[in-house]
Amino acid sequence: MFDKSILGHDGIRNRLLERLNSNKISGTMLFIGPDGVGKRRVAMEMAQREICFRRTACGLCEGCKLFKADPLPKEFPNLLRVAPEGKAGLIKVDAIRDNGLVEGGIIRWAYQSAPPGCHRWIVIEDAHRLGKVGANMLLKTLEEPPIGTFFILVTHKPASVLPTIQSRAERIAFSPLGTEAIGEIAMSHGWAKSELGAWAAISNGTLQYLDRDNYLTACSQIEAWVSIMEGVPFVEVSECLLPKTVEVAQSQQVMHALEQLLKVLDDQARISEGKQGFLTQWTQRLGSVANKQNRIVLGYKYTLEAMKTLNRNVTAETILRKIALILS
Repeated sequence: MFDKSILGHDGIRNRLLERLNSNKISGTMLFIGPDGVGKRRVAMEMAQREICFRRTACGLCEGCKLFKADPLPKEFPNLLRVAPEGKAGLIKVDAIRDNGLVEGGIIRWAYQSAPPGCHRWIVIEDAHRLGKVGANMLLKTLEEPPIGTFFILVTHKPASVLPTIQSRAERIAFSPLGTEAIGEIAMSHGWAKSELGAWAAISNGTLQYLDRDNYLTACSQIEAWVSIMEGVPFVEVSECLLPKTVEVAQSQQVMHALEQLLKVLDDQARISEGKQGFLTQWTQRLGSVANKQNRIVLGYKYTLEAMKTLNRNVTAETILRKIALILS
């Protein structure tokens, strides 16, 4: 009854199916968990199973192939995907009330009849990017969805989802993928078995770095942070940390660099406690600076504060320079 190409989260998937079949599933759910663990794909599987010719999400029939397209369409016969758009990466108000996504907006789509034997599924990706105005427009519908319509809000930042939305949704928590599942997925994407250890240390049980370029970027940022801790001036290693492309919001690019720093600080804290680090490529070098406990604490504090307020900061370089000064 499941798409074999989706690995992991068997417990959650079984519970969702059982509750759907017994008419005990919530009309509005909030899927939370680390970025890149497959929350969106599990949400889409609910709709895929109903369109599948075998009703099993076989992954092979013409119905299932709709869900394998690249890029994925926004609208399916029984599913509507709502995702952030544009450089700012926001879910636009027009998508909810007007024709920005589908004719008549999301709410009108939710009230339309589903195909025979199907429900209506609306998956809101990166739900923390839904602004206050758009959220308020959806509140009544989220509180009492039309019969046969289900909303699934997906986010790796549940604390940033508006409280009014959180109060109307049932939380479904996803954990990082297990070693076996994540290794199998990585090898299916071209990673060699001998590379899995280093790759898994960066990925932290997620699929964010299946793309080799993304993985190499993460490695270069970790290398930069470790070098800064060793006393290398920020200006000498800043190129890979500072935003480069105008196609992605500056705040998102800085966020990725700060996420790598948190991995480094986590490893440094483990090593200072006499435990084995995960970032084996940098273990020896982190061990040489692991006695700087006060810098670890200050680094954590300011990094977490910066991540919460990125959208209000003026320049990325100011943020990164201050953190580098704390760590050096």
